[in-house]
Amino acid sequence: MAVKDAADYLGLSPHTLYVWRHRRQGPPSFRMGPRGRVMYRVEALDAWVREQEQADSRSNPALNPLSVRPKERSARFTVA
Repeated sequence: MAVKDAADYLGLSPHTLYVWRHRRQGPPSFRMGPRGRVMYRVEALDAWVREQEQADSRSNPALNPLSVRPKERSARFTVA
């Protein structure tokens, strides 16, 4: 799908996708045709969204800092 369609699909602006592409961030894309139009595969967009969801601590309990037990303090910091 074209940049505008991919942006609509993700709920973003086409400019955001162009900036992310320039910074080598965001979903994977490729160039197609003699004019080198930037295109996105729906499967790649869906996979990228899943990756973002798993990287977010609100969606992934394993990354939630509140679910980790606090570390024990070392003896040098305790008051004698």
